[in-house]
This record gives sequence, structure tokens and C-alpha cells, in this order.
Amino acid sequence: MNATRQEIYISVDIEADGPIPGPHSMLSLGSVALLPDKTQLSTFSANLETLPGATGDPRTMEWWQHFPAAWKASRADPRPAVEVMTEYVAWLENLPGTPLFVGWPAAWDFMWVYWYLIRFTNQRPFSECAIDIRSYAMGMRKTPFYKSGKSNLPKRWFDELPHTHIALDDAIEQGSLFCNMLRENSSPEA
Repeated sequence: MNATRQEIYISVDIEADGPIPGPHSMLSLGSVALLPDKTQLSTFSANLETLPGATGDPRTMEWWQHFPAAWKASRADPRPAVEVMTEYVAWLENLPGTPLFVGWPAAWDFMWVYWYLIRFTNQRPFSECAIDIRSYAMGMRKTPFYKSGKSNLPKRWFDELPHTHIALDDAIEQGSLFCNMLRENSSPEA
């Protein structure tokens, strides 16, 4: 992909049945493509079949019991991982700019997406780059990381969007937060 094209922020959220890919499975992938002004260009959402031989982690499966609607949503119409990830690469390639991965926490979501991309498509549309929203907040606010959680951030950065543990909902919510932060950090008064 051409690095001189405009930056497209891809806010990503995944849901999984364990802490790492391979022994466990990504259940759902949601992404929203955003311009810096928060214009939504497109969304991508899919549920994935579990990996052959993988199992749900007991602690993660216990966590899921607190979110039955999200669990049900993540298991509706799952498709083979190779099919989903191939479609995801095509979706990213058809965007009118360079896709930049954005997540909260980026280390978690990127780990899963990168592993699945390499395993099932052998492609790296994000290279090895990901923007972590919490780290961005830490830098903007000049505060320690532990004081940069969502409960410590200014209310003006948040739109009234739900955090449901449904991948696309959470990707949209987190992408909106990032764009609000980006706008404030880019303003002349910042």
C-alpha cells in the first residue's frame, strides 16, 4: 500500500474465547474505517468458526457468562477464518487510503488480528503498526499509564455510544473516542 495516501484509522475490536490465539479462537472481528474528522467510510464485521483443536479458556468462558447477549451475538453465523480474513484484507485494500490499526488495548486486539492475518492470508496490511488509544491518552494528558484509563479521561472525549462487548459496537465506540482525542490534540489551542 502506498504510504503517501491519506491515513484511514481502522478502529478494531475482537472477541475471543481465551487469552492467546492458537490454543484459543477469535470469535468475532469488528472494524470501522474512519477519517480524522470521524467520518465513517465503512465497517467490517464477522463471526469466525473456532479453530480446529482450540478450546475455550475456563476463566474467559466464566467472563462470558456475564455477557450472554454479546456471547450469543459472537456465535451467530460463524464462518471459516480463512474466508473472513481474506474478505478483511480485501476490505482494507479497497479503502481510499493507508489503513492504520487503532485499538483499546491495541496490544490485545492487534495480537489476534495479526496472528489470524498471517495464519490465514499471509498478508500484513497494517505492517506491524498499531495505535494504542490509552497510550495516546497518556501522552496527551502527560499522566502515568495507570491514570489514563477511560474513567480518568475527560467526558468531552466520549460520544454517547454503547460498549456492549459486541465487536463492531465497541470498535465504533473506541474509534469515536480516538477521533475526538485526535481532533483536540490537533487543534491550534492544544
